[in-house]
Amino acid sequence: VQLQASGGGSVQPGGSLRLSCAASGIRSRAYDMGWYRQVPGKQRELVAIITTRGSTNYADSVKGRFTISGDNAKNTVYLQMNSLEPEDTAVYYCNLRAIGTYWGQGTQVTVSS
Repeated sequence: VQLQASGGGSVQPGGSLRLSCAASGIRSRAYDMGWYRQVPGKQRELVAIITTRGSTNYADSVKGRFTISGDNAKNTVYLQMNSLEPEDTAVYYCNLRAIGTYWGQGTQVTVSS
């Protein structure tokens, strides 16, 4: 399984970004895909996750601002991030959990004025 993430960048507070993650080589029909983030010196933390059935879960810190969605036909997950705050600055990692757990390369998100 390979995960290709894209969409990071720099934005001012209050701005928006959209992350995408495309998975290839999946054999399972049921899996979870999501996003985690990490800042230097801290543990990687869950941002949002979606199952192939469409169930979602969000970190409290992003509820109401971030929306995760998926396209099962394309094995792709999206993270729409609105009202970004400096505290959202981190490296964001795409994650897929099926029989195993897989990680994509990180993509930097920087929120700064």
